[in-house]
Amino acid sequence: MIKIVISGISGKMGARIGVLASQDKNFEIAGALEASSSPTIGKDIGELLAIGKINKKIEADFNKIAPFCDALIEFTACSATLEHLEIAVKNKKAMVIGTTGFSKDEVEKIKSASKKIPIVFSPNMSIGANLMFKIAEELAKALGEDYEAEIIEAHHNQKKDAPSGTAKRLGEAISKVKGKIPPMHSVRLGDIVGDHTVIFAGKGERIELTHRAHSRDAFAKGALDAVKFLVGKKPGLYNMQDVIFFERSREE
Repeated sequence: MIKIVISGISGKMGARIGVLASQDKNFEIAGALEASSSPTIGKDIGELLAIGKINKKIEADFNKIAPFCDALIEFTACSATLEHLEIAVKNKKAMVIGTTGFSKDEVEKIKSASKKIPIVFSPNMSIGANLMFKIAEELAKALGEDYEAEIIEAHHNQKKDAPSGTAKRLGEAISKVKGKIPPMHSVRLGDIVGDHTVIFAGKGERIELTHRAHSRDAFAKGALDAVKFLVGKKPGLYNMQDVIFFERSREE
């Protein structure tokens, strides 16, 4: 059984990861984290998730529970993620990072840490979005210079970073072919979980490649798949495409 700690357990993503993990016999929720100012500190994790008491309390200090887990899952703020990253390295624990909005210097810190622990780092944990990265690059190659590209992304009005990490990754995929990042447009409205569209337009026609997340469960399941992938892995920086193709190879 894989023992996990979930950071940001009272957030929308953290809560869904917790519920899905509780339904999977491969996982034990060894602990959960929240900011020290959160009113959930000290509460039972199971009661917060409405899955029944599990006699594990929500903590503010990862140092207290790091020795008792195999991996930490992070979908929080950049500052919290980097703080927990240092503790994970000190305790030799694997980490799944879905947090977005890092600066280039902060990404370098994650890369440096991956020399000591295994890390899956991806702005989007869903299977569909990660296949979209690959398809966008292939479309850019096939369409050539006669087609321009732009990216439109939409999220809920509480999302802090714009453009989204997924949009940036799509832009990077296209820039491998075109040599430049395409223009990006961000929408922040209501409770949109996550929509991403790449438009390739030429004379007389256009192609639109779209991924829409119907719920956060697609990301939560992907994060748990990433933890399973990390079990027994050597230190290194992995992405969700590594996870997806590993899962497919096991099924075959």
